[in-house]
Amino acid sequence: MSRIGRMPVVIPSGVEVEVKGSSVRVKGPKGELARTFPADMIIEVEDNQILVKRPTDEANHRALHGMTRALIQNMVTGVSTGFQKILEVNGVGYRAEMNGSNLVLHVGYSHPVTVEPPEGISFEVDQRTRQIKVNGYDRQEVGQVAANIRKIRPPEPYKGKGIKYLDERIRRKAGKAGKV
Repeated sequence: MSRIGRMPVVIPSGVEVEVKGSSVRVKGPKGELARTFPADMIIEVEDNQILVKRPTDEANHRALHGMTRALIQNMVTGVSTGFQKILEVNGVGYRAEMNGSNLVLHVGYSHPVTVEPPEGISFEVDQRTRQIKVNGYDRQEVGQVAANIRKIRPPEPYKGKGIKYLDERIRRKAGKAGKV
């Protein structure tokens, strides 16, 4: 049996969970998320825990079991504590700043690039460490927005200039050999 799927999802205080058939709605202090799961999965709420069960041991049910439980856990964690991705801006003259709620990037183009946050996403910029923090309650949305910001100027392998994730390692290449 799936080790992930077997574990119950603990509902923290201040979070409401509503299960109707195969759809789950989670409401907490950070926001509200709703999602419909495959009809085969059995989702139950018992004494402050969410349990995910599968009908058979078929391969597709085993695959859906752990995934369903993980998605529900991400929903509960998101509305209670939220998620954060940290990006780092590297390069001479490269910088990020806030303009209201919008993120303005100066990353070597002839013009500044403005990024507007979608619903449920907020940005923070630390000028000293040159870090951009993407905050939100939907894990998928936070990751997608961070990937879109990184795509504006991905890190290059020669000098390492660009926007990268904080924990990302850039494989560096040697430059061209000089004349001897």
